[in-house]
Order: sequence, then C-alpha cells, then structure tokens
Amino acid sequence: MNTNAFIGSILPPWVVAVDTFDDHDAVLFPGEEEVISRSVESRRKEFATARMCARTAMGLLGLPEQPLLPGVRGEPQWPKGFVGSITHCAGYRGAVVSPGADTITIGIDAEPNQPLSYGVLEAVSLAEERKSLTALAADYPDVAWDRLLFSAKESVYKAWFPLAKRWLDFEDAILTFNPVQGTFSARLLVTGPQVEGRQLMGFSGTWKAQDGLIVTAIVKAGGSATRRHRAAHRRPAAAQPAKS
Repeated sequence: MNTNAFIGSILPPWVVAVDTFDDHDAVLFPGEEEVISRSVESRRKEFATARMCARTAMGLLGLPEQPLLPGVRGEPQWPKGFVGSITHCAGYRGAVVSPGADTITIGIDAEPNQPLSYGVLEAVSLAEERKSLTALAADYPDVAWDRLLFSAKESVYKAWFPLAKRWLDFEDAILTFNPVQGTFSARLLVTGPQVEGRQLMGFSGTWKAQDGLIVTAIVKAGGSATRRHRAAHRRPAAAQPAKS
C-alpha cells in the first residue's frame, strides 16, 4: 500500500490518502464479511483491499481499526467526526479520509484511461458536455474524456450524497474541465441542500490522467482548513536572491 498515494497529488494536504495497485489478503470485520459473503472472490478482494486502505488512512489520523459498513446507497459509514471516500477499478484501490472539522465532504473516483463502452456517454452526459468533450479530445487526445466525465460525475455524487441524502442523476449536474490546470467544476441543475448556511450550487474538483489511470476528486473544505489555508497565504514570503 502507498501512503504517498497516487491520488494524493490532487488532494489538499490535510486529507490522508492511501492506495494500492494490487489486492491484498486483508482481514474483514464480521459485519463486513456478511456484506460481501455472496460476492465472487474478485469482488471480495477489491472490497477487502479498499477497506484496508481506508483503515490505514484512518490509523494515520489516530483512529482505531473498526468496521466500515455500507449505508443505504452503499456509501461507507465513517466514524463520527470524520469524512472520507473509497474507490476501486481494475488495478487500483484507494481511500481518502479527513477530520470533519477540516472537510465538509469528499468524493473520489478512479477509472481506466480508456473510452467508455458504446452508448454509455449518451446515458451519462448532457449535449453541452458532449460538445465540449469533442473539442477537448481534438486538442488532448491522450485523455479518454468521456471516461473522465464519468469519473468526475461519480465523484460529484459521492460528495453530494452525504450532504443531500438523496439521489443525484447524471443529468442533474453539468461539468466543465480545465485541461491545463487539471481541474473541473460541476454546476448543479437541481436544488442543493443548505451547507454552512448557504445553498449548495455546485462543486470544484481536480483530476489526473497518468499511467493508464484517471482519478478525480472533490474536497469541500470546512472552516478549520479554510482558515489555515488563508493564514498560510498571508505569511510573508521568504526573501529571494536578486536576479543578476
């Protein structure tokens, strides 16, 4: 497992990320075993390995080992006072965790950097998004933009559900991508919940496509992390040597 995680480079420093490119013989808690008892062995291994990543990340934050049972929509039930997200795809499993004081919600997703199957893009996108992806693919052909859109929408849903406690369809948010900065924005097309006294209108996220893998992440910072970030930017910069 990697505590210097592949996905860590697109996350803020207060979020702990752990991932792996291999399955491990991870031990599950009894409740987790019950959840996965009827699944095929490959599914059990990816479930167990992803849980092991999550428990390792939790341990780095001082939390004891404990089960992570799924909620009503399959979302992991994190310990009180913490938020996180789990993802897995062929050849990759990862988890991220943060104290709730620093982060309001997190969503991550990983996908192979390969085009979606025929017909899937039309099912998960809006016409405006498809037009944008066509232009991006012409300029940046090394990225499977349809798959990146799918991954980013998965991250949007994972960040949305803990706040709204209701379903979000693929067409309920419109996404735009910045191919240079590795960022994306999601504008909600449905009424969002109240978050810290304001209506949630959308999300900002980050992405990376490298080594045959696409990863996307949304981290909505809480008050503690925001104040620390602003304080760091207010500190005077160290003196730089004069240019000759």
